[in-house]
Amino acid sequence: MKKIKFSMIALMAISSLGMAGGPVEPVVAPVEIIPVEDNSGFYVGLGLSAVITYEDGVSRSFFESTSGQERTGDLVLLAGYDFNDYIAVEARYLTTFTHDDILERSMWAVYAKPQYPVTEEFSIYALLGYGNYQLDAINNSGIDIDESGFQWGFGMSYEVMEDVSLFVDYVSIANDVDVPLFFNSDVSISSDAVTAGVTYKF
Repeated sequence: MKKIKFSMIALMAISSLGMAGGPVEPVVAPVEIIPVEDNSGFYVGLGLSAVITYEDGVSRSFFESTSGQERTGDLVLLAGYDFNDYIAVEARYLTTFTHDDILERSMWAVYAKPQYPVTEEFSIYALLGYGNYQLDAINNSGIDIDESGFQWGFGMSYEVMEDVSLFVDYVSIANDVDVPLFFNSDVSISSDAVTAGVTYKF
C-alpha cells in the first residue's frame, strides 16, 4: 500500500512540473532566405560593323574586294533592356562611314534578344526582329533602295568588368532585295553585317 501511495505521489509531482513548464513545442530550424539577384536594366553600346552587300549567287568576303559585292564600314549605336538573364529587347542604328566604291547605307532595327548565360561572364544570344534598310547611290551607280523586313542574327558577349561587356555578332540585314536597275531588272541583293563593340549596363 505504501508503495502504491509513493508511486501516485511521484506521478502527480511529475505532472505538476510538466504543467508548470507549459506545453512542449517542436523545435523548427530557421529557413534561410536567399535573395534573388536582379539582373534587369537598361544598357547602351557602340560598335563597328563590317558590312557586305552582294548580288545573290556570287562569292562574298568580308576581307577582300570581290566582283558583284560592295563592302562598307558602319558605325553602330545600340540601346536595350535586359528583363532578366534570358531575354532582352534591343534597338540598333547603323550608318556608313567608309565604303569601297558605290554604296552608302543606313539602317535601323528592333530585336527580341533571347540569351543564355554560359558562365557568369560569358553569354550567347540571338537577334530576331524587324528593320529598315536603305542604300544610297554613289558615283551614279543607279542604286536607291528603301526596304523593310525581317532580320536575324546571333552573337556572344563577355563581361570584362562590372557592367561593361564586349560583344561580337552576325546579322542578316537584308535578303533577296530587288534592285531597280534599268538595264537589268532581274538583279537581287542581300546584305550581312559582322559587328564588334562594347556595352555599358546601368
